[in-house]
Amino acid sequence: MIIGASGGIGGALAEAIAASGRYSMVHGISRTSCAPHEVIRFHTADITDEASIERIAGSIGSAGPVSLVIVASGLLHDTDIHPEKALKMIDPAAMARLFAVNAIGPAVVAKHFIPLLPRQGRSIFAVLSARVGSIEDNRLGGWYAYRASKAALNQVIRTLAMELKRTRPEAMALSLHPGTVTTRLSKPFRSNEAHAGLFAPEDAAANLLNVLENATSEQSGALLAWDGARIPY
Repeated sequence: MIIGASGGIGGALAEAIAASGRYSMVHGISRTSCAPHEVIRFHTADITDEASIERIAGSIGSAGPVSLVIVASGLLHDTDIHPEKALKMIDPAAMARLFAVNAIGPAVVAKHFIPLLPRQGRSIFAVLSARVGSIEDNRLGGWYAYRASKAALNQVIRTLAMELKRTRPEAMALSLHPGTVTTRLSKPFRSNEAHAGLFAPEDAAANLLNVLENATSEQSGALLAWDGARIPY
């Protein structure tokens, strides 16, 4: 299950997972329709519309358990929302929108998709977070709403990990930092296209899937970077 499958990283993750041949079915969810795919089954839903998420979960769950769920959707900016450079730029409506997409939406996805994870056996619920969501690692300031929404997302995952230990001991909840990726989300904030830490979506997907492949139960609840390093919350 890839939520945000029409995005740069989400699309690359869906393609890579489908190409791996490890899963009997790969589902992609996005707000907009995607072109038909011979392996990936696409669904249309909005992460901020719980009814649509519940509907898709019911449809997918009827076919059996789901072993991997990745929430790859996220919002940093759009025509009306821009990262704040100073406190005076905070816009309550924009902040609420970022929390709805970046924190509340993934929590709602977890609400309806965690019950589809198998009771026994390894499974993963992962979300795309960001290093700037780390409170301890915040050394530059700014970006109040985005930082706060990602910090909230990390707390959701940390709390979910505690519950999974009781209900699905082999399941993991993970926050992932993909690095800076050449997508629409990061485009206005990339100063050097040749920067060593800049990844194409396909490379970012490969990195993240490698992290998931090597993740251990002791890391459940953690924020992990694209290279597997743990980032402090």
